[in-house]
Amino acid sequence: MSKKKKNTKKQKLSKKDLKGMILHVFHENPRRSYNYKQIAHFLNLTDQGKKNLVNDLLAELKNKDKLIEVSKGKYKLKDKGCYITGIVDLSSKGTAYIETDEMDKDVYVDLANLGHALDGDEVKVSVFAHKKGSTERGEVVEILKRKRSRFVGIIEKSQSYAFLIPDNKFMPYDIFIPVNDLKGAKNNQKAIAEIAEWPKKAKNPVGKVVEVLGNVGENDVEMNAILAEFELPEEFSQEAIDEAEKMSGTIPEKEKQNRVDYRDISTFTIDPGDAKDFDDALSFRKLNNGNIEAGIHIADVTHYIPPGSLLDKEAYERGTSVYLVDRVIPMLPEALSNNLCSLRPDEEKLTFSAVFELDDKATVKKQWFGRTIIRSNRRFTYEEAQKILDTGEGEMVEELSKLNELAKVMRKIRFDNGSISFERIEVKFNLDDNGHPTGVYFKEAEEAHHLIEEFMLLANKKVAEFVGTDSEKSRRPFVYRVHDKPDEKKLVAFNKFIKKFGYKIKTNSAKETADSMNVLFQEIEGRTEQNVIEQLAIRSMAKAEYTTENIGHYGLGFEYYTHFTSPIRRYPDMMVHRLLQDHLLSRSSGPEEAYAQKAKYASEMEKLAIMAERTSIKYKQVEFVRDKIGEVYEGVISGVTEWGIYVEIKENKVEGMVALRNMEDDFYIYDEKNFRIIGRHLGKTYNLGDEVMIKIVNTNIQKKQIDFQFVDEGENNVYTF
Repeated sequence: MSKKKKNTKKQKLSKKDLKGMILHVFHENPRRSYNYKQIAHFLNLTDQGKKNLVNDLLAELKNKDKLIEVSKGKYKLKDKGCYITGIVDLSSKGTAYIETDEMDKDVYVDLANLGHALDGDEVKVSVFAHKKGSTERGEVVEILKRKRSRFVGIIEKSQSYAFLIPDNKFMPYDIFIPVNDLKGAKNNQKAIAEIAEWPKKAKNPVGKVVEVLGNVGENDVEMNAILAEFELPEEFSQEAIDEAEKMSGTIPEKEKQNRVDYRDISTFTIDPGDAKDFDDALSFRKLNNGNIEAGIHIADVTHYIPPGSLLDKEAYERGTSVYLVDRVIPMLPEALSNNLCSLRPDEEKLTFSAVFELDDKATVKKQWFGRTIIRSNRRFTYEEAQKILDTGEGEMVEELSKLNELAKVMRKIRFDNGSISFERIEVKFNLDDNGHPTGVYFKEAEEAHHLIEEFMLLANKKVAEFVGTDSEKSRRPFVYRVHDKPDEKKLVAFNKFIKKFGYKIKTNSAKETADSMNVLFQEIEGRTEQNVIEQLAIRSMAKAEYTTENIGHYGLGFEYYTHFTSPIRRYPDMMVHRLLQDHLLSRSSGPEEAYAQKAKYASEMEKLAIMAERTSIKYKQVEFVRDKIGEVYEGVISGVTEWGIYVEIKENKVEGMVALRNMEDDFYIYDEKNFRIIGRHLGKTYNLGDEVMIKIVNTNIQKKQIDFQFVDEGENNVYTF
């Protein structure tokens, strides 16, 4: 046994104490069996009387149903007699908790009892008997469903065998690859390996290379590796590409006649400068009563993609477009996303529209939903539209100015009604021809962004309201975008943290919390602690997701909300288009369970896409600073953990870590409750949000890690960028 023997020689042990110590041995080693001599040896008991007492207590614990006698005189801990199923949440150290709905607490499983289960696997677990109040422990007895069998990593090759060293930090095993199964992969190349078998007594799984990605450090190789790591498809099947390219761009006259015609109404798009898929347009016209009509016209993707078609299946499998630092992996083939469905200027396009009559107070007087045909008059970039709003001059200035005026009113109403202003600064990279970062810049939302945002929010909200509140028709399935209220414990912890900076939020009601959050965000704007507080505020909130059960959207302050406005890049929007059309035509949409399952899957794919995007950003951050070893920067402590202090550099928002093991001036302890690190002897404290000076001391581009070191302010006063 690896545990140290307990020094019980000179202790006066009561029967109760000794019984507890015996049970502790079994709880620490729930699958092992021991006789009284082994227990006595483990507890360092040499007195024969104590040994005999151990023997008697083992029999007593057996009679009390705490232990079972597996052979004469040999005992082991008795299982609770219950089995649960759950999902493995594996740490980088190889231990795990089993997340389950069948018990109040998650069940802890150590490495020896995992039975080769990996992170995300669905497993059956035998739960051990345990002391009251202690952590539930168990053993994996069956792997019900593997989450994945393929892993991305680097090949380490010898003459007779090789290993794939996984990039995934939650995969604690290297994969053994026979040389005949390398598929031409060379030493230190990136590859994808599939686990073929895992013998019960073998430490490492045995696998084979299924794809060689290329040389480590090459931009395309690394970006493709990130996609593969999150099992996100890069290429479309040739059949899907062919199906998309065969579609005609000519709109039949009959189709035009079946739609409301908006081709002669002033219409425009506003998108980023590098965008190619324009899936939303705004139209504007004055009405005789002094009100204006605003049309939100969305690419009618589902007209071209029938349910169950090959393109529909591939779009569903992807769930969403993926936005890496240097590329977009579209949900639909380019023939659709960038051409046929893209609302390009001076082209007739089929759209699904939400049209509103608004007065000067942005009150919706009338609304209409249906299929339309449009012709966009102008494609604006955000920068172009912003310049027109700033100067009051330029093309379509009247349309832009009036819609912007209404957007401001809608935005104020939204915040007055409980919407929370989560606005993060977007970090972007300047890339050279090889995809390597040469600089960092930041993008903040301006009025042109808010203009588009408010009208998209209006359409999404009103579509959801229209379907969700229609009591005249029987309840129909629908896909909502929901956001639950924040966890009370997380809000209390957040409030405690911001009090250190002199701030406070009110939490007596959802509306009060939202209002005080907005006040807080205004107060911290431009301050050193802004980014840290905003990050913690987001972490205190629930995650938005897709579901057929409407609970409202807390962050927006909406009772009903959905995603209707981006069907080119989000599959849930395609579902919403189809369900809305069914509702308009009073026809059946099929069982709700099918949509519930699809909504759940879409939420999962969205999470993977976000993780891939963040991983690509982290990779570029490491790549950007790897030639800046030794340079000193001002930073802000952005996170504290038991293993290190995370610091974000102020001027480029690159984040790295100062490892506690490398802080040699004291022995530092993690104070989780107060978000800080404290020196045991000298009492020096590092708090979340503190301003610090750091030096870049190392980068590991494969692990996507940057190592910092704290420096005194006078040690180096040269700050470079």
